[in-house]
Amino acid sequence: MVLRFLAAVFFFVSSMFFVVNLSTVQAQEGEQLLPDPGVVSYTFRHQFEQDFEGTLDLIKGIGITNIEFSNLFGHSSEEVRKMLDDRGMICTSFGVGYDALVNYTEQVAEDAKALGASFVRVAWIPHDSPFSVDDADRAIRDFTRAGRMLKEHGLRFAYHNHGYEFRPFGDGTLFDYMLRQSDPDYVNFQMDTFWVAHPGHDPVELLKTYPDRFVLVHLKDLSHDAEHNYSGGAPAEYDVPLGTGQIDFEAFLKAAQDSAIEYFYIEDETDEVVRRVPQSREYLLSITK
Repeated sequence: MVLRFLAAVFFFVSSMFFVVNLSTVQAQEGEQLLPDPGVVSYTFRHQFEQDFEGTLDLIKGIGITNIEFSNLFGHSSEEVRKMLDDRGMICTSFGVGYDALVNYTEQVAEDAKALGASFVRVAWIPHDSPFSVDDADRAIRDFTRAGRMLKEHGLRFAYHNHGYEFRPFGDGTLFDYMLRQSDPDYVNFQMDTFWVAHPGHDPVELLKTYPDRFVLVHLKDLSHDAEHNYSGGAPAEYDVPLGTGQIDFEAFLKAAQDSAIEYFYIEDETDEVVRRVPQSREYLLSITK
């Protein structure tokens, strides 16, 4: 297929690119703050829809072996696991929808375990705008119940913020409320740096405030000219390559060294991911202690 051919070509080109930069990486070996970033499957959703195996080859050619899957693109969890195993790749987190988590928890657990994932995460809470404390309370109840069931399967649950939770509430935000009201034994959090910055907050300060509650992170940058709001949606042009926007990733990765974060995933929602993901990865590898 065309994509497999392009993957092979890209693998060669990217390999040569990283060989050229190998001296820089080697000079920093042992000092990198993030030596092995993963990627979110949503980043390569268009490629996966065309050629699943070819896209796995493309991602591995970039130098990434850890994928957080939020869509299996018509394959079973067992089929995806075999394709990953064949390439020496892993899935560490499995993203599902709210309804699947709440109403099909056992099936979600079985799929996550088949994939080899340690985490199950949800990235959206159904709600009428604006997001309210009642929405937060309902989500906390559902997350706690599902998180308890997942824990029985040896899995951990994480909720991924999406911007709308940062509306002011009490002495902080509704996101602060969710963190404080949820049980850390069953409810963890995945920070999306873009969706912290988009409503006007600092991912670094949020991580320092709650270092033990975040176990996963989506690394995504926000353009300097972005307008802040609580909508949970943003124009594609707000999503820029890591290191070119307003988020201080050097400070973030340093703060992450003293946090509970286990896995870091690059996320890019544009149509330029084949070009931009290697750029973002190289930027992350350049950040040293």
